[in-house]
Amino acid sequence: MSKDPVKKAKADKKKKSKKRKPEGLPLPVDAGQSSDSDMPGSDLPYRPCVGIALFNEKGEVWIGNRIGFEGAWQLPQGGIDGDETPKDAALRELMEEIGTDKAEIIAETPEWLTYDLPAHLIGKAFGGKYRGQKQKWFAMRYLGQDEDFVIHGDHPEFDAWRWNDFLSLPDMIVPFKRPVYQQLVEIFKTVPDQIKQSEDQA
Repeated sequence: MSKDPVKKAKADKKKKSKKRKPEGLPLPVDAGQSSDSDMPGSDLPYRPCVGIALFNEKGEVWIGNRIGFEGAWQLPQGGIDGDETPKDAALRELMEEIGTDKAEIIAETPEWLTYDLPAHLIGKAFGGKYRGQKQKWFAMRYLGQDEDFVIHGDHPEFDAWRWNDFLSLPDMIVPFKRPVYQQLVEIFKTVPDQIKQSEDQA
């Protein structure tokens, strides 16, 4: 005896609904892990890079707005050149991007943090050579004055800057970089208070 056609149709519909994947939704990017192998550019490497969280005596962090992109705030960062060490690269990038390297390194991330580029930037950003960036981050204490900052140099990266609350930083970052900044805040979350306490004891 054949199966009830109504029951069979419902069963088939249930099977299809389980296999169906949501369309039109952005794929999540989990910082520190590789994305799905079906992602565009998944066979490309990550670009080695450094990032700097520069803190003042109040425990605030320096952020700059990417030139030409209103509201595109981020921390100083950049690629590692040749056989340069991450620490050397971080101090060099600081000088190139904000005009001063008057800072001391007080902490660094134990692991490299990674992010993937959005699909529409794969093959365009970074000369089409990379799927995203892997970053070694450094927390630094600023030793200079605000007047030392120079963001309008020969090759400017930022058109504005300010001191900002560190813990609220992820809310200001473009979505595809946000997971890295969330991890960064978690790793360096005690740094602002440590700096303020050391200033109080000085």
